[in-house]
Amino acid sequence: MAANRNGLPGSDGEHALQHRHGTAERAARFYDEQTLSHVNAGMREFVARQEMFFLATADRHGACDNSFRAGPPGFLRVLDERTLAYPEYRGNGVLASLGNIEENPHVGILLIDFLRDRVGLHINGSARVVEDAVMRTAHPGLPVDAIPGRRAALWVEIAVEEAYIHCAKHIPHLRRASRDEAADGRAWGTDDARRKGGDYFGVRAGRR
Repeated sequence: MAANRNGLPGSDGEHALQHRHGTAERAARFYDEQTLSHVNAGMREFVARQEMFFLATADRHGACDNSFRAGPPGFLRVLDERTLAYPEYRGNGVLASLGNIEENPHVGILLIDFLRDRVGLHINGSARVVEDAVMRTAHPGLPVDAIPGRRAALWVEIAVEEAYIHCAKHIPHLRRASRDEAADGRAWGTDDARRKGGDYFGVRAGRR
C-alpha cells in the first residue's frame, strides 16, 4: 500500500476502485484508524513472537515473487520503530528475493499468527541487503545460531513505510503439531537435500 499522488495511503488504482464500488468512506476509516508509518508497541510485541512471514518482492520490470521466511521466534528483529531486519540463511543459491531487492527495494511483509491471536500484520517498506559482518558491527547484540544451516549469510534491513492489520476474518486457526506428529525425519535448518523435501514435485525426475 504505497502513498498515491494525493498523499493518501494506497495506490491511484486502489482509490479508483474504492470510488467505483462505493467503499471509499470505509477505506478512509481503515487508513485513519489502522495504518501507521511505523511499528507501534503492540506491533513490535507481535513481531517478536512470530516464527515465519511471507515476503513479496518485484524486479525492476515489476515481475513479482512471493517467498516464505522462517526462523526462531523474533528472527524478524525490530531494530527501532522504523527499522526491521532479518537474516537470510543458506538456501538453494538462486537468491531470487535478494536479487529483486537489488533492483527494486520495495518489499511487502505479511506476518500471520495462525496459532494464538489469529490475526496478521502487513509491513511495507524499502529494503537493502547487508553483509553479515557489517550488520553485526552496527548491531553487536545479534544472535549467532549454533546450527550451520541457520547461520545468517546476509541480512535484509527494511525501512518501514506502512504497517497495518490483516484482520482475522478468513485466517484459519491452526494448532502446533505434537512432538510425535512433527517427527517426520526433517530438521529445521538442515542442509540435507532429502530432509528438506528432495525432488518433491518430480521436476528433476521428469527431465531424465
